Amino acid sequence: MSNNKKTIVICSSANFYKHALEVSEQLKEMGYKTLVPITIKKMKRSGNFNASDYRIWFKNPDAFKRKTYLMRNHFNKIAKSDAVLVVNDEKRGIKGYIGANVLMEMGLALHLGKLIYIFNGVPADSPIYEEVRAMQSKIINGDLSKIKL
Repeated sequence: MSNNKKTIVICSSANFYKHALEVSEQLKEMGYKTLVPITIKKMKRSGNFNASDYRIWFKNPDAFKRKTYLMRNHFNKIAKSDAVLVVNDEKRGIKGYIGANVLMEMGLALHLGKLIYIFNGVPADSPIYEEVRAMQSKIINGDLSKIKL
């Protein structure tokens, strides 16, 4: 693997990990190196993409340490990347859903000077629309060829 490949970190709600994995594979075919959340790899191996099955901390509060580990691990990937791509599909009737974790990841990317791409648009009435726009995020509307690194 060439060391001069540009690296894109995929950020998304765990509910979208199957789609995020597909996007990651497409980006690899385009010549990028991709980094994904640890749980995506577990889901791929098991074939189980039901996000609820991996949120063990709700049944066992001691397991929130696992969530902390997953968050820090993904933050470290963002620090090593050239850009992030947010896969934001529809969730619970919300188009372009971006949850708290992904918004934190985007904030970190902004702070570290990383480019931020968003797969789908974020509606103007979204409670995070202002922040997404302020981060100078580039909306690609599903067109990966719009990613320029």
